[in-house]
Amino acid sequence: MRTDDFVAILATGTQPVAVSAGRQRITIALSCGALGSLLLMMIWLGVRRDIASAALLPMFWVKLAFPAAVLAGALLSAQRLSRPGVRLGHALLWTAVPAIAMWLLAAWVLQSAAPASYGRLIFGVSWQVCPFYIATLALPPMLAVWWALRGLAPTRPALAGAAAGLAAGATGALAYALYCPEMAAPFLSIWYLAGMLIPAVVGAALGPLLLRW
Repeated sequence: MRTDDFVAILATGTQPVAVSAGRQRITIALSCGALGSLLLMMIWLGVRRDIASAALLPMFWVKLAFPAAVLAGALLSAQRLSRPGVRLGHALLWTAVPAIAMWLLAAWVLQSAAPASYGRLIFGVSWQVCPFYIATLALPPMLAVWWALRGLAPTRPALAGAAAGLAAGATGALAYALYCPEMAAPFLSIWYLAGMLIPAVVGAALGPLLLRW
């Protein structure tokens, strides 16, 4: 069989892949991973007992909005990085904006507080375990998003792995927020962000190995 004939046979019946296919694959995978993260949190840690009264406080919703906004930016970055030739655009900026906003809020809180309270506001009672709990809860969504990306075509595997890890870390932080009693902006700006960045660093390191094609 001639090469031209063989190529023609391979090309017969091919259909263009919808642009939204990658986005749907990643979104579905992340949703399944988020469910796994939530179930892991409930089995391992449990929901905080005073969540009903905590939900009446504005900072409770700020604590949820912070990782949710990071998740939106990271998910957009992962979706764009899963398609060859697609530019990131402002996706990285949207990922950074929530962290900058939380740092500004933390600076305002510290500026308004007495110096004697700085330790409590920054370290709370759980700074030693918070980032590692978040990183552990990020494992189900991280595995799910990696599976989704391996079925796509990321040409920048380190960046794609970092975006997937950050999305997973933000998902883990959302689940952890339902257990964590901390609500001070300085604490969230440091330790929640650290917990989200651990999977991002792991993803950047493993991306070239796991996402190559």
